[in-house]
Amino acid sequence: VSGIGAKLALTILSGATVEEFVLQIQHQDVKALTRIPGIGKKTAERLLIEMRDKIDQLFLESVAEGQLGSGDILVSADHVQDAISALVALGYKPPDASKLVQTIEDRTDLSSEDLIRKALQSAATH
Repeated sequence: VSGIGAKLALTILSGATVEEFVLQIQHQDVKALTRIPGIGKKTAERLLIEMRDKIDQLFLESVAEGQLGSGDILVSADHVQDAISALVALGYKPPDASKLVQTIEDRTDLSSEDLIRKALQSAATH
């Protein structure tokens, strides 16, 4: 999303879980997004516009791959793939997102949210 860098992405994930963020996007909840520090009304609206299609596409791909039922929200069994998908949704290219997640030690013991945070922190420092 234009105007959303690694630091603001970290702030977003600190202010809401991935599931909460996905639901806020799916429900077009500007008020909930603006409660996150650093997100104003214009940024929230831009997030809703640009992330809606990306999240819908991730959801459709996950259903097609059998990871989700059609009534589920965007959650799959593979937390590493979830983290990579979330980074792609934030604007990273798939190979870059994969590299960021793969460089994290003990990634199998971390939740997808923790993987995303660590990957964004790594990207912010490099």
